[in-house]
Amino acid sequence: MRPYPLYLAPMEDVTDPAFRLLCKRFGADRVYTEFINCDALVRSVNRTMQKLTISEKERPVAIQLYGKDPETMAWAARIAEEAEPDFIDLNFGCPVKKVAGKGAGAGLLKDIPRLLQITEAVVKAVRTPVTVKTRLGWDEQNIIIGDLALRLQDLGVREISIHGRTRCQMYKGEADWTEIGKIKHNPLIHIPINGNGDITAPEDARTAFDTYGVDAIMIGRATFGRPWIFREIKYFLETGEKMPAMPVKEQIDILKEHVDNSIEWLQDERKGIVHSRSHFAASPVFKGIANFKPMRIQLLREEKRDNLFALMDEIATLITQNEG
Repeated sequence: MRPYPLYLAPMEDVTDPAFRLLCKRFGADRVYTEFINCDALVRSVNRTMQKLTISEKERPVAIQLYGKDPETMAWAARIAEEAEPDFIDLNFGCPVKKVAGKGAGAGLLKDIPRLLQITEAVVKAVRTPVTVKTRLGWDEQNIIIGDLALRLQDLGVREISIHGRTRCQMYKGEADWTEIGKIKHNPLIHIPINGNGDITAPEDARTAFDTYGVDAIMIGRATFGRPWIFREIKYFLETGEKMPAMPVKEQIDILKEHVDNSIEWLQDERKGIVHSRSHFAASPVFKGIANFKPMRIQLLREEKRDNLFALMDEIATLITQNEG
């Protein structure tokens, strides 16, 4: 049976070691760090340097970098290489204004010569395999991924992950997997092509592999509060059947584990809880509960671990009773 690699997409304030290890445990075949600002990295900013922390348990792991200056990016890549990642990934796809608006991330899709200069500088600077994550283009009138993929390949990039949207789309509309499939099936492309965008269910993954032929898929926002999605997808790809629903208590216990991992990672109870809140807010565990708003507000405001866990247990009991 062919392999179906599933990767945890790099996400700021999400893919820290605490969450990466959880996703790895549930079947993620590769994980990525949060994206790292190269300017801050070369200045040895503590919070940025902390993002280089990786462990043997999460391998293979990629450190993702972003910036807009070739020399600085190469320098930062050499620093990142000292952490011994399995890959160094270049972020040419982040669409948020504070990144793209300053000419980094997806902003480089408006300056392809600079994007290629950065890529060449980094490939020459390190021995670690260099990969790229990008988008289809800046907007619908500038879908340039076909030519860009070939040029990145020629520069020595080992693998390309493509989000099926333009920068101007941000995360709106539907990802265009047809364009990703065109790149994968181009006979001139001989490096792996991975797809990203709108993978929220096992059936989406099946379509990505079977219809578009990608070598791997990246899963991003659908992992929020649901790291077990990797296990659900793998089960479906291997058996053709949906995995039996995980008991609510087990899901809650996993969310608790994430909180504990975050507290340990940040060495601070309050910061660890606050850092985990985006997962609570998005978790399917808490969707569709009748009259849940007051309890949800309490859940997202609690700053003490024991109180938070007691509330989560109460919610688990409520859900179980309603299901019964």
